Amino acid sequence: MATVILVRHGRTTANATGVLAGRAVGVGLDQIGRDQAALAGDRLAAVPLVGVVSSPLERCQQTARLILDRQAGTPYAPVDPDLTECDYGQWQGRTLSDLATEELWPVVQSQPSAVVFPGGESMAAMQARSVAAIRRHDAAFEAGHGPGAVWAAVSHGDIIKSILAEALGMHLDLFQRLNVGPASVSIVHYGPDRPSVYATNTDAGDLSWLSNGLHSGDAPVGGGAGHRAP
Repeated sequence: MATVILVRHGRTTANATGVLAGRAVGVGLDQIGRDQAALAGDRLAAVPLVGVVSSPLERCQQTARLILDRQAGTPYAPVDPDLTECDYGQWQGRTLSDLATEELWPVVQSQPSAVVFPGGESMAAMQARSVAAIRRHDAAFEAGHGPGAVWAAVSHGDIIKSILAEALGMHLDLFQRLNVGPASVSIVHYGPDRPSVYATNTDAGDLSWLSNGLHSGDAPVGGGAGHRAP
């Protein structure tokens, strides 16, 4: 299968003030967030991406644009609503410090599979739609460009955590053990037998080795020889 690079959007004004933005419109990157997204774009410039799929929310589209601007080619760049932020319902727009006093808060922390946000979405439904979207795009990019294809998906923290949890074979109730920072890069290769996770939550480092593509096969006992230089 192809290889997907999961990129969280850069820092926003809501992130900086501790507000759960959810699906609110008009929440864009602040200057730090723009710098973070530009750095992610610089890292990915060495990788010829066949596509950059984005959540429809402004902060993700801004991040995707900074990645696309640094690509030598013109990757396919659709927007997919299935990669949008979780629908937090009545929690949207409130501060995290306020939400931490809610009875539901400890359930979000320890048993997210049981959480349905009041007036919003369940976390299980959030994971199901986002994983299905990633796998759908991944299969399409492989069909169009071959198993060495590399593409990026620009989305949100909880979305990417849930995708990584599924790829790692983790129950959703364990996904709070994962961290996905603003403009971080995580890498998953979906093979015919199982996904392989090559990186999580990175914000620095050379990615040019991805230009060789990743190929499915048995996991090397002992860890193998590492990435081949481009």
